Amino acid sequence: MTKIVLPWPLAPILLPITEWLPKYNLKEMGPSDLTAGLTVFVFLVPQGMAYSLLAGMPPIYGLYSSIVPLFIYAVLGTSQQLSIGPMAITSLLLGVTAQSYGFEEESADYINIVINLSL
Repeated sequence: MTKIVLPWPLAPILLPITEWLPKYNLKEMGPSDLTAGLTVFVFLVPQGMAYSLLAGMPPIYGLYSSIVPLFIYAVLGTSQQLSIGPMAITSLLLGVTAQSYGFEEESADYINIVINLSL
């Protein structure tokens, strides 16, 4: 097997996908990874929408918060067994904290507060 030489020596450290993607065997691992990805997606869609409603946010923000981190972690992450996504306690704490400012749920100011708190 030939060694893959990357043009930038720090690439595997800063972008772990550059290390494992060239070695990925699509025929061997693709079907099981696709099944796992679809399973996670099917669970995350309603879960993300429900957690956004717990926080007093429109459901579309729950979809963003459950799907976007998965793509970011695929490029930047290093653990194969890490669970990423929204959590009920985080959604409840964000909702209670944002409500204490007195804005109506799902208003532009409320959404802005929740987004800033979650950063």
